[in-house]
Amino acid sequence: MNKKLLPVLGLLLLTFVSAHGQEGEISFKSTELAPGLYMLEGQGGFAGGNLGLSTGDDGVVLIDDGVAPLAPKLLAAIEDIAGRPADFVINTHLHGDHTGGNAALHETGATIIGHENIRRRMLESDDASADGSAPAPKEAMPEITFSRSMTFHLNGHEAFVFHVASAHTDGDAVISFRGVDVIHAGDIFFNGVFPFIDLDSGGSVSGLLEAQDDILSLAGPDTRIIPGHGPLASKADLQAARDMLADARERVKKLVDAGNSEQEILDANPLAAYDDWDWSFITTEVMIRTLIRDLREAG
Repeated sequence: MNKKLLPVLGLLLLTFVSAHGQEGEISFKSTELAPGLYMLEGQGGFAGGNLGLSTGDDGVVLIDDGVAPLAPKLLAAIEDIAGRPADFVINTHLHGDHTGGNAALHETGATIIGHENIRRRMLESDDASADGSAPAPKEAMPEITFSRSMTFHLNGHEAFVFHVASAHTDGDAVISFRGVDVIHAGDIFFNGVFPFIDLDSGGSVSGLLEAQDDILSLAGPDTRIIPGHGPLASKADLQAARDMLADARERVKKLVDAGNSEQEILDANPLAAYDDWDWSFITTEVMIRTLIRDLREAG
């Protein structure tokens, strides 16, 4: 197996098993953040990343669409809230727990939108498939792509979609709903847990920190931030995640610069102070290994 696929496939395995093992129990909880603007969260099991939904007379815009097995439930949830299918889907990045519903949404009439690097990578391999050995189906790929930014003027909201480079992946997008103080951060932000930084898909620690700084510069004390994973957040929550990652990198960097081997660094456990950020996919050990690799590849 291609070693570059292993980190993403691990996430997909977690997604697939969780979704199928508890599919009957999973539902989508909606929280209205502004008139016609919602955060959707999976309840009762793993449904993928957090979603955003804008509804109104101008149409229905969905941000990300979770895992493939739960697409029928997501379609029903959108119908319950909006009274109609989605017209547009914005992918914040390529991973299958955020793009798994693309094909199903496309079949109901949605136009898929994403950064040009998402489409490029999906043409190479399907992150939402079992083994990623073939390109994604045409129906799942973004039909409209952008390089830097684009803006939706729908439903009384100005949704500014902008690319942040080499962060979680090389195709990440953040969506800022100007005027209502809401930001969808995608997987630039894992609230309260270690982030997944997909180095094999163009991500980097420095890029993630820069992207988090970009979001922090847009946020105020009352801004509601939809993280890729975790509960609805504030600017203070994002600042805490950013500070943790910056400090974690410095703790590991000292040991790397001192010439320690990877095993010696793991044995020293420089992230012991952050064990409460550990979770089932990105454990403390995985976070340390990611930081070591990122530092060494950056020279």
